[in-house]
Amino acid sequence: MALPSPNLDDRRFQQLVDEAKRYVQQQAPEWTDHNVSDPGVTLIETFAHMVDQLLYRLNRVPDKNYTAFLDLLGITLFPPAAATAEVDFWLSAAQPETVSLRAGTEVSTVRSETEEAVVFATVEDLAVVPSRLDRVVTAPAGGAQQDRTTRIGEGSDVRCFQARPAVNDAVLFGLSAAVPRCILVVRLDSRVEGVGVDPRQPPLVWEVWDGGGWTACETGSDSTGGLNRPGEVVVFVPPGHTLSVNSGHQAGWLRCRVTAPEAGQPFYAQSPTISRAEVLTVGGTTTVAHAETVTDTLLGTSDGVAGQRFRLPRAPVLLDGEPPEVEVSAGDGWQRWTVVDHFGGSSPADRHVVIDATAGEFLLPPAVREPDGSLRRLGAVPPQGAVLRVPRYRTGGGTGGNIARNAISVLRSSVPYVARVDNREAAGGGVDGETVENAKLRAPNLLRMQERAVTADDFEFIAARAAPSVARVKCLPATGEAAGGVRVLVVPDAVADEGDQLRFEQLIPAERTLELICSALDERRLVGTRLVVHPAEYLGVTVVARLQVLGSEDVDDTRQRALAALYRYLNPLRGGPDGGGWPFGRPVQYGEVFAVLQRAAGTAVVEELLLFPANPDSGVRGNPAERIAVAPDALIFSHRHHVAVTVRGAG
Repeated sequence: MALPSPNLDDRRFQQLVDEAKRYVQQQAPEWTDHNVSDPGVTLIETFAHMVDQLLYRLNRVPDKNYTAFLDLLGITLFPPAAATAEVDFWLSAAQPETVSLRAGTEVSTVRSETEEAVVFATVEDLAVVPSRLDRVVTAPAGGAQQDRTTRIGEGSDVRCFQARPAVNDAVLFGLSAAVPRCILVVRLDSRVEGVGVDPRQPPLVWEVWDGGGWTACETGSDSTGGLNRPGEVVVFVPPGHTLSVNSGHQAGWLRCRVTAPEAGQPFYAQSPTISRAEVLTVGGTTTVAHAETVTDTLLGTSDGVAGQRFRLPRAPVLLDGEPPEVEVSAGDGWQRWTVVDHFGGSSPADRHVVIDATAGEFLLPPAVREPDGSLRRLGAVPPQGAVLRVPRYRTGGGTGGNIARNAISVLRSSVPYVARVDNREAAGGGVDGETVENAKLRAPNLLRMQERAVTADDFEFIAARAAPSVARVKCLPATGEAAGGVRVLVVPDAVADEGDQLRFEQLIPAERTLELICSALDERRLVGTRLVVHPAEYLGVTVVARLQVLGSEDVDDTRQRALAALYRYLNPLRGGPDGGGWPFGRPVQYGEVFAVLQRAAGTAVVEELLLFPANPDSGVRGNPAERIAVAPDALIFSHRHHVAVTVRGAG
């Protein structure tokens, strides 16, 4: 518990006025008119107001001292972090030449009457490489591959798989070029031969060869119904696609492979056929960030003394990527000075600088006077007259960049042949800069753990500090092969879709986030402590309910309110009894879900309620239960709730 801060003077305006009037009565009893209309009382109130302001500033002295102590401890405010998203750039038509998008290409959300547009910029160059189909090869599971290019060219029907398809049967498409991060359209002329499958969920997966193995691709629209009718499939090629030799031919290989069916998923009874195939590049995908890159910024000229400070014209500086570097003019070139956390390990010859990212300020190495009167330099000092510059840094960021999917739709930069843009997933990772109040709360934890991870709280605190974009971190004892060690479970922040609905893929943290946390904890764990950092486990929960309303009530509105309440309460990020996220290991009880649903339904009556555990990956539901147990290392995830609303007395 924090020690109480003293109130140096607790008098307020009215108390000061009353004291002054009592003093007047003692010193000048002939002054009897103390009404507010008296000029003397007006002067008293004026001075009381001024003294009240002085007392307010006096009581701010403890806060000022606390901030000074934070400076002595070397605690600086965390800068904001920029939200990122994957954005698709769609061409107006397939082009014969490569379409290049330079890093810094800007896209944004739509500006409205009440909200400004949120601007993003690409973080790397993107090449939309044209492609054509050179080879078609069928590859039955366990059998020899056969080149079908000639027969397809003649318009003959070719079976994609074996006559009776088996798992891992595949048809391969050899492209004229590697198309990493591009969007392909595979156009096929097929007949309804692959009977038995549900065209809405065929047991197929599209993959590309990346030089070391087959990597799964995301797919968009599929009008072929599982290769059963003429149409086209949109395929999003991941990074790493490369040329390789297969069946004696070098190409960029793309394949469609039969997968094992999920529970209840129909499987092929016969193989589908194709008589014509075409592959076109219609766009590309790249990462955008809610940040602006500033280049070739001059900091100033060195005075040749230690401890100089230089401030950037635009702050804050984002540190969620590569840290900025300082260059110092030297003769006919530029010397690079590296950003470090502190000067404690710097020798007099080290070209080091420290950055205050929030203020956008660079500090050059100081010099410390020793007891014998000599000066010990904690790093090199640029010579007098040397020019300092920052070649590249990023500014911006904040939670304003955490926008929903399909919100980015405006291409702000002029790029030939690009017709439209969109984001298939929500932008995430944006964090506002730290406040002084939060730094005050953080300081005692830093002093207590001394940069060492010993207790569970230490691991959680360091992990959250290493990756501010995560929503929750939980430290538990490791089990299995790592028994006796430490498990750190990571839950990323995510922007929910309409109605507080989260998709399961949004709850899987990025590899970069896990690497940052693992690196920070590895430096601070005790020697011999085994450490495992991975995403949290999840158990899906499906609620099936039936409500009954009066004839005068809106059925659709009641259903929407009920569904929103369920998705909001059974939420791993912002659900649970206290709204801070569903607690790890807390079971889901029939009674509390019934209460949540009844409150949301208002005057409607909850006629029936069923709870089902569900696998969030496959969507397979278990048996209904009044209590769904959750493992200590797991959270719940709302998986496709169903609410039916009927009108009382109808029928």
